[in-house]
Amino acid sequence: MQYWIPDLSDLPGPKYSAIAAALSRDIARGVLRAGDRLPPQRVLAEHLSIDLTTVTKAYNAVRHAGLIQGGGRRGSFVSGSAAQTQEPERTPVDTGMNLPPEPEVSSLARRMREGVTELLAQPHGLAALQYQPSGGTPADRIAAAAALRQRGIDATEDAVLITSGGQNALHAIVSATLLPGDSVCTGTYTYPGFLSIARRYGLNVLPIESDREGLLPDALEKACKGGAKAVYAVPENDNPTSATMGVERRRAIAAVAERHGLIVIEDDAYGQLADAPLPSLATLAPEQTWHIASVSKIVSPGLRVAWLRAPSTRQAWRLAADLHETAVMAPPLNAALVSLWLRDGGFAALVGEVRAEAAARQAIAARILAEVPYVSQPAGYHLWLPLPREASSAEIVNALRPAGLSVVPAEAFAVNPSHVEPALRVSIGGGLSRDRLQRTLGLLDALIAHAPGRRTPVI
Repeated sequence: MQYWIPDLSDLPGPKYSAIAAALSRDIARGVLRAGDRLPPQRVLAEHLSIDLTTVTKAYNAVRHAGLIQGGGRRGSFVSGSAAQTQEPERTPVDTGMNLPPEPEVSSLARRMREGVTELLAQPHGLAALQYQPSGGTPADRIAAAAALRQRGIDATEDAVLITSGGQNALHAIVSATLLPGDSVCTGTYTYPGFLSIARRYGLNVLPIESDREGLLPDALEKACKGGAKAVYAVPENDNPTSATMGVERRRAIAAVAERHGLIVIEDDAYGQLADAPLPSLATLAPEQTWHIASVSKIVSPGLRVAWLRAPSTRQAWRLAADLHETAVMAPPLNAALVSLWLRDGGFAALVGEVRAEAAARQAIAARILAEVPYVSQPAGYHLWLPLPREASSAEIVNALRPAGLSVVPAEAFAVNPSHVEPALRVSIGGGLSRDRLQRTLGLLDALIAHAPGRRTPVI
């Protein structure tokens, strides 16, 4: 197989990433089999008219994933462990969760293996398997605070807590800062996880008017004058609408919060995926804002680690007890791994892999749904798809569920489910391969184009 030449036509992103993705894809499909020799790097570079270092970087990425191995002067070969069985692709189970896409070339497994080995080899390495102090170890809080400061957020280690994911942080903030009957503002559609917490604690959820940039400052001002105590906001790539606040909108929301002493709960689940992240609300209104930066949506939900930046040290340590009551601690080994990656650059690399995969999937969606109106963000992995009034959300959801495409109707996100316009949140992440994503989005396109009033046959 010395004459293998990658087809890069449908693989966006840096050339090295596209070559690595094509190589991984062709190994997975059986085009390249265990023992096959790959083209010499210099030969491939000349054929593609690119630098030798680009090909070397691509080969190294796939080698780190264990799919190829070097043979010295004999060149590079497909690894024996990459031998493929001809099992059909398994259809992922639709959990309704918005999962980050699995990159075609991912270093996550390797980094976890190497990271765990490194951590446990350190003096007192087994401490990462023991109970941790409330709010996380000093080392983990220092690493998290440094990462937040790189994004322009005023964060000290004493005001940052390590939580067991974003939901744990939301529980603790609500229980520590709000009372039953307090009013909290959100958009008309918002994250169901927050709605469930608000209802559990007896809060009055106020849906306020929004546009393509999210919450409208004038509507928030009016709610504050009516006694609202807090606002829950996802400024970057809102779930489900994908609305993203521009800089001026963020400043206006921050100004309203400061003027009225409003508690701001900023859920920054997707912010770090943006190519050029905008200033957070915690940067613009630091004394009002509780900022949550979760790892689940930008690397892997299995890590269950988030950073919670409180408006002050006093508030942070008052909250630590609430965190302990709901989840005791974040998984300590996972928290230590994340801190290690923050220090050695691995964290940025992992986020970059998810960002590149999301962009590739957005390109697929743009091509297949070219005639379907929807909104999304370039580095996001969900689409917000308004439907014609005559369309049946339930029919589309039921038709797509067996195919593995996660599609959730607007009612699941609505503060008032009885007053919603028909729409769908379509997740294009998770374990779906790009090939299956193309097929399932094609089915979605066909269902939407289905003649109004014509029903799916029922037997």
